[in-house]
Formats: sequence, structure tokens, C-alpha cells
Amino acid sequence: MPTLGAEGFVRLGLFILAPTLSGSVDSRGDSGHPEPPSEQAVEYRLESTADDLSATFSTEELGLLEKLNRTDAERLPRHEYLVVPSDWDGEELDYSPLPEELPELADDPRTLVVHLPMQVFGAYERGRLVRWGPVSSGRSEHPTPTGLHHLTWRSRGRHSTVNPEWYLEWYFNFHNERGISFHQYELPGEPASHACLRLLERDARWIYEWGEGWVLDDRGWEVLEHGTPVWIVGEYDYDSPPPWLDPDRPHPDVERVDLES
Repeated sequence: MPTLGAEGFVRLGLFILAPTLSGSVDSRGDSGHPEPPSEQAVEYRLESTADDLSATFSTEELGLLEKLNRTDAERLPRHEYLVVPSDWDGEELDYSPLPEELPELADDPRTLVVHLPMQVFGAYERGRLVRWGPVSSGRSEHPTPTGLHHLTWRSRGRHSTVNPEWYLEWYFNFHNERGISFHQYELPGEPASHACLRLLERDARWIYEWGEGWVLDDRGWEVLEHGTPVWIVGEYDYDSPPPWLDPDRPHPDVERVDLES
């Protein structure tokens, strides 16, 4: 994992990529990867089309861009700026803004941590990060509730109770009273849900299969065993630009995560 910089931020050599409506890709080395950034921000000129991005980046690179920019591949070209790594050689976990280890979770077989300010989740096994990805949490009118929750029940797919036209795949509930869950849905690069935690399809499916739901009594009234713990921490600043798109600090690291009891 990268080391912390002087100001508590991971220095991964990320730079801002600026797509425009016309032009061609330049500043690429013989390897086909972006050249290391200079002191000035390195800019690419890209047509704002999914085909152009697909022609420029590999499938694996596009998958990392989805996570770094908190958006899905379909919506990547719609953004004015994208965060792109200057070094593609790291493992996916190396680019996570969450800590590699959370010692306070060492006794827990599995734990999900959602950091709202950075709009990411982290899956931990015995306190060690095993997967991370972007989320789109509740918008300002419907914020996602913070604190400790637990996974309850899952469904391969179901229609939303807010709007039956919304079909939610790989659904895993964690707030039964309000019907709030992890599920696959579009990621616009900002909080946009009705309090649920939207995920990329591959992350939603992974959590669906990795997480453990509750165990109820025969009547279905009493919880005999809680499901996987879900810690939702921090507050998203709706009045400021997304922190991962700050040109001075394009990939801030979460130096520590406060898990309140």
C-alpha cells in the first residue's frame, strides 16, 4: 500500500484528465500508458464518447477509472474531469482511499465500512481490507443513516418501494424499517439515492455473495443472529466539490476511520 504524505494523503501520482468535445489522445508513451505527469497537470484531449474511452483504455483500466471517479463506465465520458493514475502497475487495493488495516475490526470475521465523505465502501476480513469500490449514497434530502447497522436479507432483484419502475439488482438490505440497502444502480459520481447505497454491478454482486444475512426465529419475528456489521461513517459535504476531484489532492487518503459504538 502507498505511504502517507506529509499532509495525511496518499501520493499515488494521480493526475486530472480533461476530456473535450474533439481532438485526439496524445502524450502517451510507447507502452500505451500515460506518461508520468509533469509539475503541471497533464491533460488529455478526448472525445466525450464511451467508444473513445474504450479505445483509449483497456477493460481493466476502465474498471479502475470507474472506482477512482465514483461513476460507472457509461457515465465516465459525461464528466468534465476524470482522475487517472499515472502508474497502472498497482493492484486495485493499492488505489483505495481506505486504510489497508483497521485493527479494531481484527476480531470480526467480516465487516463492511462505508465512508460517506469519500463515497466508498471497504470490505474487511479480520480487520484487513479485501475489496473496495465506489458508492452513491443518499442525496441531501435523503441522507444515508450513519452508525452501526447489519446486513439483514437479500434479493437477487426487486422493484423499489419508492418507485416501482426502479429495478434494484443484487439487493442486500441493512435497514429493514426503512428499506435501505446495498444494490446495483447507476453511479453519477455524487450522492444521488434515496438513502440506499448504490454500487457497481460487480461490487453489488460480490457483496451479495460475500455478506451474511440475519438469522430469524421460526416466526420471523426475532433476530437470533445479526448479519455482517455495516459501519457507515462521516458526513458528505454537499456544498463542496467531490474531494477526489480536487486538482491539488486528487486522491486523498482516509488516514483513520472512527467507528463509534
